[in-house]
Amino acid sequence: MRALFFSFWTVFTTLFCFSCGCGKKELASVLPDSVQLRVGDVVFRLGESLESNVVNIADRGGLYSHCGIVVDSAGLFRVVHAVPDELDFPGDSERVKMDPLELFFRVDRAWAGAVCRMDDSLAAAKAAQAAKAVFLRGTLFDNDYDENDTTKFYCSELIWHAFKHAGYDIVGPDRHSYNVLFRRIDSCIVPSQIYNSSYLHPVAFFNQ
Repeated sequence: MRALFFSFWTVFTTLFCFSCGCGKKELASVLPDSVQLRVGDVVFRLGESLESNVVNIADRGGLYSHCGIVVDSAGLFRVVHAVPDELDFPGDSERVKMDPLELFFRVDRAWAGAVCRMDDSLAAAKAAQAAKAVFLRGTLFDNDYDENDTTKFYCSELIWHAFKHAGYDIVGPDRHSYNVLFRRIDSCIVPSQIYNSSYLHPVAFFNQ
């Protein structure tokens, strides 16, 4: 009887662990624990997805394919970013998201990354607040790549908009136009323009 009970208990606890997720191995993050962040930092990643490769083609050799901004959420750092094709649940929309850093830099989404910072910490914090407000209003991803439409945003447009709200035009007037996947985009801000902004300087680089 004790052997039967032990067998039953073993099966029960195993099934319980799997149902609770304790049997699931979490994917690692490329962000080192040693990187010290602050609110308003701009974070960049380079992935291997179709979307990442399309951005790299459009960006003409830029180092990173996606960017977001570090915000404070109840005392924890999160990343606000506008991203397509990262749906969290069935029926989810392509939208502006606020993700944990370890999810933003998870190895299935990033194999390299960087952190850039503005010296004006007050303006950077104001930019972070502006980006967080965009997330909180449930803003969708801008598949039209139209910076004149502030009801939707794509990744680098969101960062530009947030810092402009804080009093800094970190990109200036230059825009990119390109043809990719049988589509013409006439005016677009690409991640390299954010990364190379004279208002930001890199404070960390890392990869897998």
